[in-house]
Amino acid sequence: MGVLITARHFFMDNAPRKLIESAGLEVLPTPHGGSTDDSGISEEEMIGLLENAEAIIAGNARLGRRVIEASPRLKVISCRGVGYDGVDVPAATEKDITVTITPGAVDNAVADYTLGLIIALARRTLQSDHSLRSGLWEAFVGMDLYGKTLGIIGFGRIGKAVARRAIGGFEMKVLGMRRDRNRDAEFVLQWGVQYVNLQELLRSSDFVSIHLPLTDQTRQLIGAPELELMKPSAYLINTARGAIVDEKAIYEALGSHRIAGAALDVFTEEPLRSSPLTDLDNVIVTPHMAGYTWEAQVGSNMQAAQNVIDVLTGRPVPEGVAVNE
Repeated sequence: MGVLITARHFFMDNAPRKLIESAGLEVLPTPHGGSTDDSGISEEEMIGLLENAEAIIAGNARLGRRVIEASPRLKVISCRGVGYDGVDVPAATEKDITVTITPGAVDNAVADYTLGLIIALARRTLQSDHSLRSGLWEAFVGMDLYGKTLGIIGFGRIGKAVARRAIGGFEMKVLGMRRDRNRDAEFVLQWGVQYVNLQELLRSSDFVSIHLPLTDQTRQLIGAPELELMKPSAYLINTARGAIVDEKAIYEALGSHRIAGAALDVFTEEPLRSSPLTDLDNVIVTPHMAGYTWEAQVGSNMQAAQNVIDVLTGRPVPEGVAVNE
């Protein structure tokens, strides 16, 4: 049985490939799986690549209904990471194709990166770097994190990991928001997190960090009305999915200094080719790299490979791994 691998950086370590081959599966030849993001693969190319594949390990590849219906041998779509918005899950379910994710593999990497962006925003690190490179010696006045309020939109594994770092490391006050009622009472008691609605979170937070999946309900969740609620001194951080934020609205809010700044690791269209956001000096933009540490990538690759093996050999997958079961 053949396994197509298009996920970026899958071959950075040989252990995941060896795991697949040790199960008697064949890794199909492909130009992908290296340093290039797979979101740019066209439908036509993907259909051709999947012709002899029973499984695909994908990063941000688009696997819509047309691709799925044109791939009769496909049995499992193993998404590396926790996002699967590029996959038409209903179409896969209709074709009895299992869609899996790798929960937990990138939690620490994304949480660390989120705190790094918060520090960079608070201390105006990017402006200081640009200023010094231009020949100036200017000390930019920032703000302490100690005692500030961090609002976390999406309080799952990554949101909790961010909260632990913010509270334990900086003694920040953390406000949390979930779109469901699955609230971890033990975590709240241990860490002193307060659950509030979205409007209260936006009004009260000095930093707002997004950790939600992209769904029909979360698409453009943060638009002009929501940004209007934020403090003029507040910052927005998005390491989740770009389309959760209305990019035109955030550009206008940043350009008019309605909010102090933002750090955006994700965008509605990726790879980002051109955006007016890159012309602003109060926004940090990075290429969807929050989860890209060696440890997170190898761990995610291994879990994605194991998911393929489990499905193709008829083993049950752990709870929370198959998203359409």
